[in-house]
Amino acid sequence: MTREEIIKSCLIFATGLFLMAFTLGPFIWMIWISLADRADFLVTGQVEYSLSNYRQVLTAHSLHFLDYLSNSLWISTITAIIVTLFSSMAAYAVSRMRFPGRSVVPLLILAMSMFPQISIVGYLFEMFSKAGLINSHMALILPYIAWTIPIALWINMSYFTQIPLDLDKAALVDGAGRMKVLYKIIFPLALPGIFSSALLVFIACFNEFLFAIMLTIDYTAQTLPVGIALFQGLHGEIPWGNLMAASAIASVPLVILTLIFQRYIVAGLMGGAVKG
Repeated sequence: MTREEIIKSCLIFATGLFLMAFTLGPFIWMIWISLADRADFLVTGQVEYSLSNYRQVLTAHSLHFLDYLSNSLWISTITAIIVTLFSSMAAYAVSRMRFPGRSVVPLLILAMSMFPQISIVGYLFEMFSKAGLINSHMALILPYIAWTIPIALWINMSYFTQIPLDLDKAALVDGAGRMKVLYKIIFPLALPGIFSSALLVFIACFNEFLFAIMLTIDYTAQTLPVGIALFQGLHGEIPWGNLMAASAIASVPLVILTLIFQRYIVAGLMGGAVKG
């Protein structure tokens, strides 16, 4: 190897090592703190490792951790299903059918999604208060649907545009309706994009904080990010062990989903980037 090739290899290795440390460092630190009986063990030098923080988080009724987790899973799943269904039909209509203003629809939806959450959460609170929806699952599901539909629509559109229109024409000639074409032909072919959009919507809703803290009041509707943030208010001091244990448990569903379905996520995000 030449000197330039050796330097290039070293730089690539050093960059990869830095990125790995930068990515995994906070996660490893979180696990370490969650297993320690004292959060200040680096100062005191005294530490014992146990699963007491995890047991307390899962069993302490005052923390309501399982309620928060259940709310997050339920709200995120329902939102992902609804968004996937409607964004798929909208993407099919925009990418496969010809009608006036077809190209304007996705741009308008994208433009509406650019409003920062903080600018509309006050109006949502007032509207949901009058409708009696504050501190309910619907108070989060409805904003989450509007918030995540643009990304799902654009991912699905990028996939649908790669499917030849001749398939639609052949099915329509054979007597199939538009909905049958969508569910029998387009859906199976565009499954990676549809699946990746559903996963990204689920992850976005699972991690969302602002709507969750402004539109809910207690553990009956609050989601996991809000619940973990409120741990410090329950004890009078910051319970770092409980916070890190709860965060570690909360990351498990997302890590599992990402590891199992990462190829669908990558394929969905890359769909439309390369033609042919």
